[in-house]
Formats: sequence, structure tokens, C-alpha cells
Amino acid sequence: MSVVSVADVEKANGVLVIAARDVLTPLAADRAKELNVRIERASVAREAAAQAPLPLRPIVQAPVKPTPATRSAAGENPIQPGALSGALYRRGAPVPTKMQVRDNAEGAIREDRPRAAVIGAGHVGAMTALRLAETSLFSRVVLVDIVPGLAAGLALDMWHSAGLRGFTTRIEGSTELSAIDGASYVVMTAGRPRQPGMSRTDLTGVNAEIVGGVADGIRRHAPNSVVVVVTNPLEEMTHLMAKRTGFPSSRVIGMAGVLDSARFCSLIALEGVARPQDVNAIALGSHGAEMVIPLSLATANGRPLEELIAKDRLAAIVERARDSGAEVVKLLQKGSAYFSPAESAASMVAAMVRGGSALIAACVQSAGAYGVADTRIGLPVRLDANGVKEIVKLPLRPDEQAALAEAARSIAKRISELG
Repeated sequence: MSVVSVADVEKANGVLVIAARDVLTPLAADRAKELNVRIERASVAREAAAQAPLPLRPIVQAPVKPTPATRSAAGENPIQPGALSGALYRRGAPVPTKMQVRDNAEGAIREDRPRAAVIGAGHVGAMTALRLAETSLFSRVVLVDIVPGLAAGLALDMWHSAGLRGFTTRIEGSTELSAIDGASYVVMTAGRPRQPGMSRTDLTGVNAEIVGGVADGIRRHAPNSVVVVVTNPLEEMTHLMAKRTGFPSSRVIGMAGVLDSARFCSLIALEGVARPQDVNAIALGSHGAEMVIPLSLATANGRPLEELIAKDRLAAIVERARDSGAEVVKLLQKGSAYFSPAESAASMVAAMVRGGSALIAACVQSAGAYGVADTRIGLPVRLDANGVKEIVKLPLRPDEQAALAEAARSIAKRISELG
């Protein structure tokens, strides 16, 4: 059985004969009508086989284990033949040639999609794993947690929804870090969550032990992976992950800026000036009190926010964005935010696989950028399949530049105390 795509229809010359069990996507059927291409099943066209085109040869899958070398191909977003993606059902979204898995020289089928792993099956980890799987960018997503049966049970439950959600990524669960073997991307979410009245830095000691142990496992089992750190306190744990894995700074990235930027944009939308997706702003500095949102660059539908919202009101929204995590914790009374953090982490990994030039904020090694201390801090970056592609220089006002430098000094001090 194989999937008959729009590309197959467009190559046909009036009649397209397909095997009895081939899957004809709705989009391909619509395209056939537009081009007046007649679709015939092999059983119907047997008598006219001599005059009809040969039926499509089914492709037999023989997936192979992804390697770091295949990571660059991940941006091509390949999918398995015979496995339906949600994209097949969107009008105007034919299956790109580069997305199709082809025979290699020996006649076997390659599985070029990378693997991803999520450490920690709490709310953030479980939701991140599901969001990654739903992209169909990965051959497998492995969820790992030390609680017996937790990751496996959640993974099975998620996989049960594959047909309903239309994704092809397999989800698996394990208690062993060795299960991340071969992963190109690892998302670290394990750690103790905040409780009401706690700051992110209150978690330093307990979460440092967890991150340190996991980092050792990542170094052994996924030595070529890119690691996205979600565990708090974000800057300190990103630094510790890089130190313990020994990975290049470009392959250890902290997730904070995407989340904080999204929170700010959603809060601006509550003012009625634009939809959240029409607000353009970026959150730099720390994932906490030293967050810096350059209002000089913030816009809504292309118009400066400083022209749309009063100065004191804007300052209040910035402050609420800084405290949004604590606000959610206080409302929940137990546990912490997980929908938006998971969406943010998954979007970062997906951006690396897809490639492109989108500008985001992430916690990275500053390496002298913006003239700030060389530490882990939220800066504007572009990502590629191998992690951080570049740190982007934005035209900050002097006050914004000063705030960023102060954030870097505070973060550097906390990291030095980590030991």
C-alpha cells in the first residue's frame, strides 16, 4: 500500500491506475477532478491494462536508525510513505517531493526523520512530548521518567490518539535514560516545580542534582544531540547542563524567551489593540526579575506599542509578564504552568528541524554579544538543525542595553554561586 499524492495526479496523463489498496488522499482526489484525471483501481482496469499506465509500485518500509548525520535532512520534514499526515488533508498542501522517503541504492527505505526525547513525564514533559509527536517531524519521541509505568502509560495513551490527530510519530515511554539513544534533540523538563510563595531560585539545590545526573546520561546516550532546558532556575540549569555534558554552547539552549515573549504578547492582546499573533515583541535577559522587553521594538500590526498604549499601562503589562509564572502558580495553588511552557519548548525543537530564519529569544552563552558579561542569558537568536545558528544584534535603546547588561551581571553572579 502507498499514498497517492497530488504529485502523482499531476504526473498522470488523463488516467491514473492505482493498486487496490493504495490510499488516495482527499486532496489528490480534488486535484484529479480539477485536472480531469480519471482514477482507476487495478481491479477495475485489469482488462485495459495493456493500454493503461502501470500502477504505482507500493513502497516497502524498512526504517533505519537515525544518525547525527541525518539531522541536516530533518529540515526537509520527511514523512513515511503510507502514513497519513494532517497536511494531506489541508487544501493547497500537496506532499512536497522532499518529504517523501525514497529507496536507497540497496532498495531499502530510509527513515530520515530524527528522534526526539523528553526527560520528565510531569505536565510540562508529557505535553511537550505530545506536541512534538503531533508535528510528525520525528520518527520517534521517547518520554523518560523514573516513576515506574508513568512515562510508558502516558506514551501509550498519546499514541492511541494518533489516528484522531493524524500524526505518524511513534511515542514511547521508559524509566531508563538509555532509551534516548540516538536522539537528535532532548528536552529537559525534569525537576521540582514551583509552589506558591517560591521563587525559581528556590529550586536551585534540588534541581541541580537532577539536572546533573540527567546531563551525564545525555552525554553517554545522546552525545550528538541538541538539548533544550526547561527546568528552573532556567539560566543556572542551562549552564549546569552545558558544563556536565561538555557539549558546545550552541547545542545547549534554555527555553525562556519564547515563553516570556508569548506571555507578553497575549497580555497586550487583552488590551484590545491586536490579536496575540499580531503582536511582535521579544523578551530578553532572565526568566525572572531581570527580564528585559525592549518596548522600542514592540509593535502590534506593525504599529509601535508605545503609540497604542499609555506608558504606565505598558510598564504594568511588562511587570505582569515577568510575574506570569508566579501568577499561574498562585491560582493553581498546586503545581505550575505547563500548557504554554510545553508549547514553547516544542516550538523551539520544531524550528530547529524545519530550519528557516525565524527570530526568537533563547537562553544562550552570550560570548560577548551586546557587550554583556559572558554568561547564560536570553538573547535574540536564529536556530538551525544543530542548535544556535547565530546571535542577532538588535538596535536597543541605551536604557534597554543597560537593563540587559544588569541582567547579565545578576545571572553571572548566581551561576558563580552554583559551584
